[in-house]
Amino acid sequence: MTPNGVVVGRPVFLSCKPLAEAVRHGEQQGEPDFVALGGSFSIETVNAPLLLALLPDAIHIPASAGRGTRFGRVIELLSEECAADHPGKELIIQRLLETLLVEALRWDFIGNNAASAGLLNGLRDPAMARVLRAIHVDVRARWTVADLAGIAGMSRSGFAARFNEVMGCAPIEYLARWRIAIAKQALLSGAKSLDRIADEIGYESASAFSTAFSKRLGCAPGRFARRHTVASPGTPAVSGGSLE
Repeated sequence: MTPNGVVVGRPVFLSCKPLAEAVRHGEQQGEPDFVALGGSFSIETVNAPLLLALLPDAIHIPASAGRGTRFGRVIELLSEECAADHPGKELIIQRLLETLLVEALRWDFIGNNAASAGLLNGLRDPAMARVLRAIHVDVRARWTVADLAGIAGMSRSGFAARFNEVMGCAPIEYLARWRIAIAKQALLSGAKSLDRIADEIGYESASAFSTAFSKRLGCAPGRFARRHTVASPGTPAVSGGSLE
């Protein structure tokens, strides 16, 4: 939060954690010129590229527009909680930061700012939003461009062009990225077999899934799971179908 408003931007991966105590810069006496609040989120690194690619680089909410709104009230609550020492403080701060992020993303969504290609831009467009909801609700379905165009109420060619403009990629490419993101999360949990993962995200077999996964990520599902998880006693193994 700056004197000119609030800026929410993509994260920078740092080796340090945000401080819980206030730090004053410049003159140490008197009223401060402004107060800055900072926060960050930890996200699963294996799917970070997909998530960040779907979000805007930055969202700027002017101070004049943010005051007196829900966004401003959440900031006031967050400031109060940071200054107090009530039971459950850390939990409340965490939830308020999550609420603040959603409000920021929603602000960009309902505002008049031009959005770059990505998920938020897609949600602005009613036709594209219907398509995205359909994909997310049933990623297992054997979607075709024609199917998705029908949901959007557009011609096949018109829909393909519009989706690419709004989302920054072709419809089937978005579907493939989303399926692989779900698969990566399932592989890291180690609780499902390759056969089950393949079935749940719309592949005919574990072999077909493994081939698609390897082509996109450059390694087999099993190798990916071993590379990104720390083995511990009792951790379920990924099984069913060829891991290599």
